[in-house]
Amino acid sequence: MKILVNEGITQGGVDILESKGFEVIITKVAQEQLENYINDNSIDAILVKDNTQIQQELIDGCPTLKLIASGGSMDNIDVQYAIDQGLHIVDSKEGSANATAELIFAHLSGLARNLHLANREMPLEGDMNFKGLHKLYQGVELSGKTLGLIGINSSSLATAKIALGYGMKVVFSDPEIVETSLELEFFDGQTVNFEFNTIPFDELLEESDFITVHLNSDNFKLGEAEFKKVKEGVMIINCVKEGLVDEIALITSIDKGPIRYAALDVFENQPNPEIQLLMNPNLSLSPNVAKATNEAQEKISIELANQIANLLS
Repeated sequence: MKILVNEGITQGGVDILESKGFEVIITKVAQEQLENYINDNSIDAILVKDNTQIQQELIDGCPTLKLIASGGSMDNIDVQYAIDQGLHIVDSKEGSANATAELIFAHLSGLARNLHLANREMPLEGDMNFKGLHKLYQGVELSGKTLGLIGINSSSLATAKIALGYGMKVVFSDPEIVETSLELEFFDGQTVNFEFNTIPFDELLEESDFITVHLNSDNFKLGEAEFKKVKEGVMIINCVKEGLVDEIALITSIDKGPIRYAALDVFENQPNPEIQLLMNPNLSLSPNVAKATNEAQEKISIELANQIANLLS
C-alpha cells in the first residue's frame, strides 16, 4: 500500500510504516494537483497537517483513498463526510499533550510575573528606568493558587501534572466526564496517583485564579456571560483550539474587568489575528506553536504511524 506524506512526518514514523511493508512517499503536492497525484499513483492513505484541504470534492474524486491521517487540528478535513464514505480518520491524541502543557505554563508563568510586559519595556526603558520597572512589575506566585481546567483529555491532564508540581490546586470541569485520575512520575521512578471529581462549570469559573480551555468542541465558547462569573484578576489561557474564547468579549473583559491578563496560541481569525489582540499589552501571544517541539513531532509521527499500520495491515 502507498502512503502519501504531504505534510510532515519524522523518520521514526517512516521507519515504522516501511517496516510494515508500506511504501511511503514523502513529497509536498500542491492543493490543485493533489487529486490527480492521488489517482495517478493509486495512493491508499494520506498524511497531512493544517495546510492541506481534504474536503468532499477531493474525497469523492479519489476512490483509492482509504485513510486520512492528520498531525494537525483536523479543521482542514471534512471528517464526518470522510467517515460516511467509509474512510478511516486518524489523528494524534497523546503526542502533543506534554508540549501543549509546557507552553501553557510558559504563558501562565510569564503572565503571573509580568514577563510579557517586562520583555516589551526592558529594551525601551531598561537602561534609563530600571528601578521604575522593578517597582512596576509586582507579580504573584503560582503555588497555592487554583488552576481551572475546562475539559478532560491528554493535554489537560498533562497541564494538571505541571500545576501539581508548582503546588497549585487543580479543579476540572467537563460536560461528560465526572471523574478522572492521573499518575505523576518523577525522575527517579517514584509515582504519585491523584483522583479528581469534576465540579460544576460555574463553580470552576468562580473559584479559579487561572483558567485554561481544553475542550475539542465547536459548540463551546468562553464569552461575555462566562466572564461575568469569574474572579477579579483571573487569567485566561487558550493554547488548544481556535474559537474556544470569544476574543471581543475577552478584550472587553480585560479593559473593563474582571480579567487581568490572557494568553492565546490559537485565534478565531487564524492565521490573521485581529490587530486589537496583537497590540494589546495585557495579552501573551504565540503563533500556534503548542505542538511545535521536536519531541512532540516525533511522538505524533510514531502515534500516527502505528494507527495507520494497525488499520491498513
